[in-house]
Amino acid sequence: MPILAEVVISALIVIGAVFLLVGSWGMIRMPELMTRLHAPTKATTLGVGGTLLASIAYFLAAEGNFSVHELLISMFLFLSAPITAHFLAKAHMHSRLSAALLPKPEGKGWSTYDKSDAAEPGEASARESS
Repeated sequence: MPILAEVVISALIVIGAVFLLVGSWGMIRMPELMTRLHAPTKATTLGVGGTLLASIAYFLAAEGNFSVHELLISMFLFLSAPITAHFLAKAHMHSRLSAALLPKPEGKGWSTYDKSDAAEPGEASARESS
């Protein structure tokens, strides 16, 4: 294996390990769930992505084969991490609010915090005056 390939693979492994360390440290140090979500969705995802890129580069340099498995794992990780974080944040927001504050679902909109089209009598005059 050429020395340049070894240097690139080593650099990708070290960069990935640094991101994994920062993401793991962020999970421990952040005080609450909403701030703790940034560590696994940002830093740890980049760390695993860097490690998988190093694996792709290794198999390409050592065996001459392009490994699709690592690419598929990376794509799944980069797609599923933000969606999972969104669902966790949404569940956390629902657990913090009382049921009286949430609007009644009417089948309109996709978000649980959408306001209905029919404004309450006090809201219409407040919107028009501002």
